[in-house]
Amino acid sequence: MPRRTAPTRRTFLGLSTAAALGAALTACGFRPADADYDQPSGQVPDEYRDRTRVVLWHSWGDVPGEAMADMVKRFNAAQDRIYVEAQFQGSYDETARKVAAALVGRQVPDLAVFSEVTWTRFFLNDALEPLTGYFDTDFPSSVYNEQLFSEGVVQGDSWWVPFARSTPMFYYNRDLFEQAGLPDRAPETWGELREWAPELAALKVAGRPLKSHTFNQVDGDWMFQGAVWQWGGRFSDGLDITIDSDAVIKAGDWQRTLVGDGHAYMAASPKIDFTNGVVATTQESTGTLGGIVDGASFPVGAGFVPAHTESGVATGGGGMSVMRNATPERKAAAFEFLRFAARPENSARWTLTTGYLPTVKAAVDEPELRKRMKDDPNFAVSIEQLPTARTTDDIRRFGRNVNVALYTGLQRIYANGDRASAVFGDVQRRAEVIADSVRSQYAEKVQ
Repeated sequence: MPRRTAPTRRTFLGLSTAAALGAALTACGFRPADADYDQPSGQVPDEYRDRTRVVLWHSWGDVPGEAMADMVKRFNAAQDRIYVEAQFQGSYDETARKVAAALVGRQVPDLAVFSEVTWTRFFLNDALEPLTGYFDTDFPSSVYNEQLFSEGVVQGDSWWVPFARSTPMFYYNRDLFEQAGLPDRAPETWGELREWAPELAALKVAGRPLKSHTFNQVDGDWMFQGAVWQWGGRFSDGLDITIDSDAVIKAGDWQRTLVGDGHAYMAASPKIDFTNGVVATTQESTGTLGGIVDGASFPVGAGFVPAHTESGVATGGGGMSVMRNATPERKAAAFEFLRFAARPENSARWTLTTGYLPTVKAAVDEPELRKRMKDDPNFAVSIEQLPTARTTDDIRRFGRNVNVALYTGLQRIYANGDRASAVFGDVQRRAEVIADSVRSQYAEKVQ
């Protein structure tokens, strides 16, 4: 049964992981920037022993993990010079922590998957290879969606190329909406969802009123970034922090009221609760579309994230970076995998399997993806919503672990009913300290 969830051991593990990552990144700043480091250990099949080995650390399990394994297998079969060994490292934060620790130990993967808020930590510490010089006439950077590619470009160089990019998307249980007498569509505004909540609450789950919506316990800051824009605010202007501004507080208190009125709650896994039919709607990544549809026993509807006074969602998900301390041979070989992944047919196949955005422009012209978008409107939602998407505010993007400070603050609102003004006052002060810690690097390398 859905319930208000207090912060758990996972929350505190997240905080300790963030602290460990910060310490490791500080340490890696003292390494020789252009030294050649060893690779992590692994198993190379006999038939590939004469090839250049590329170690790829990634963050995908379940359906995306299977799709990643398939792409690596096809790459290894498509040529005879390079062997890519994909090694799963856990979540985006766990992967970032392990890469930072590997740098301290002078041992790095050649390719690493980072989220939209973790790659910048390695960029600021000179741990990433600039990729602009690797592109050529056969593989120009213009093959990528301009908006998504530009998010990995700083001061004219590319450091992080889009791959498993996403935006939040609104999911709803079509059966429950029909039973409640609601339209078969996502609400256009959050106010409309609030109006629909009593109709949904008239339905029972395990003898209790159905909850309308669930908020994320971990990583809820990504969804909340969109809410802040929808209420007319922002987390920062550059590194000038505005987390305690009126618009941010109003967005937080609106969500607090929805929980307090019994129509929403915080879940450790909104995806699991939603696919099990215990909540009517949720906001999740486009990259979970495949898993949600496969896991649900009911027809799933998808739509744009609702607006308030404005529309807006934050881009997110993962991209790939080549590590600067890999040898030149390994860096060149790693880039060949990026070239392979960016073929339109491979980008389309990844999107079809996972639901992540097609990051390569020509992928949407692939017949199978075009047909799926026509036959299944859910697959078209993320692409149609992309023009309303924005790059996350700079304090969340460049401020080390500001995302953790934000989502642990949101946990206080969802679980304890704390007022947003008190919560975001605390987060504001923490974010200001973090901003000061990266201000000189930001001024030198970003502005």
